[in-house]
Amino acid sequence: MISITVTALVFGVIFLAELPDKTALAGLVLGARYRASYVFVGVAAAFLVHVVLAVAAGSVLTLLPQQIVHAITGVLFLGGAAVLLLKKDEGEEEIKKPANQSFWRVAGTGFMLILVAEFGDLTQIMTANLAARYDDPISVGLGAVLGLWAVAGLGIVGGKALMKRVPLRLITQIAALLMIGLGVWSLYEAIAG
Repeated sequence: MISITVTALVFGVIFLAELPDKTALAGLVLGARYRASYVFVGVAAAFLVHVVLAVAAGSVLTLLPQQIVHAITGVLFLGGAAVLLLKKDEGEEEIKKPANQSFWRVAGTGFMLILVAEFGDLTQIMTANLAARYDDPISVGLGAVLGLWAVAGLGIVGGKALMKRVPLRLITQIAALLMIGLGVWSLYEAIAG
């Protein structure tokens, strides 16, 4: 059964953490150069692969005693918040245009770019943490995939307009604040439990 609460929480955390990421900018660049629907299919498939791997890793953590899991996830959430707050803005990466604009070529370019760029990324680690924290792989996976797809869609279709209205630093700070809250709560549960 899917928990709407867990799905919504995961969606919000992953969405905010991914929004200022370099892959959102890469989606923006790809979407500006190629057919948006082709780019989205490739990017969405790559994010799905990453979420499945992250949820599987998080599910393995649930085999540990709950206090240890809460302590590990708490520390990792706080570390993720620190990474968000301390990272420098990264400029647009230059992405070479494929020779042809066929569906498979464009979708494949989007897939490979995101697959490589996102491996071991903060949102993948956060997804594993959330899977361990909530022991609800389907709800966590659904929330993470939808959050990543939403950012990809925004980046591909309307990233420039959003960035003009909402400062990137504010989005990063909100994501970091959510992660600090989750980290403190997890550490509290580890100590109190």
